[in-house]
Amino acid sequence: MKTDTQLQLDVLEELTWDPSVDAAQIGVEVRDGVVTLAGTVGSFAEKWEAERAVQRVSGVRALAVELSVRLPGASVRSDADIARTVENVLSWMSNVTDGSIKVMVEGGWVTLSGSVEWDYQRKAATAAVRYLMGVTGVSDSIGILQQVSASAVQDAIEAALKRGALADARHIFVEVSGNKVTLSGTVRNWSERELAQHAAWGTHGVSMVIDNITLAI
Repeated sequence: MKTDTQLQLDVLEELTWDPSVDAAQIGVEVRDGVVTLAGTVGSFAEKWEAERAVQRVSGVRALAVELSVRLPGASVRSDADIARTVENVLSWMSNVTDGSIKVMVEGGWVTLSGSVEWDYQRKAATAAVRYLMGVTGVSDSIGILQQVSASAVQDAIEAALKRGALADARHIFVEVSGNKVTLSGTVRNWSERELAQHAAWGTHGVSMVIDNITLAI
């Protein structure tokens, strides 16, 4: 098991290695395997990439993000401009029905709502918005329309976990209530945890996933 000092060094090295992140502006603290990021970044996209970088590091038990987004002068845009851009981007997406997603912008923070049929459509919409100039944050309030039986959802998730060759699949437990899925149990690393999340979200009819999976140290 890594010490907090070694984990801090590994996280700093990962942030420095990632070209999409200005590691010099980010502070890293580690206590009992919990990593806290603090400081200022120049865009919401950079903040998101920093979070992803930390999750790639082995030994990270949990992540707290206290990064603030401070846009450089040239990137600052009005909420109206951002809203129009987001709506235009969504209208050009072939996998999202026009008008199915609603847009609200306040202080550069974009909130997406409405409903789509599949989780991949929801993820595609949030990903398209994440890198737009002027965006300081993204809230995903998009719902999933389809309804399926609890047993069908659970069977589909468990089958997906097996196809993904998840080493600790037998230690993951799936509970289904309507179209809400709760995952619990333990895995070895963030990658296995993400595979379980992906399996749940990739199941037709799932509109909410509660992840209670812990990392075994």
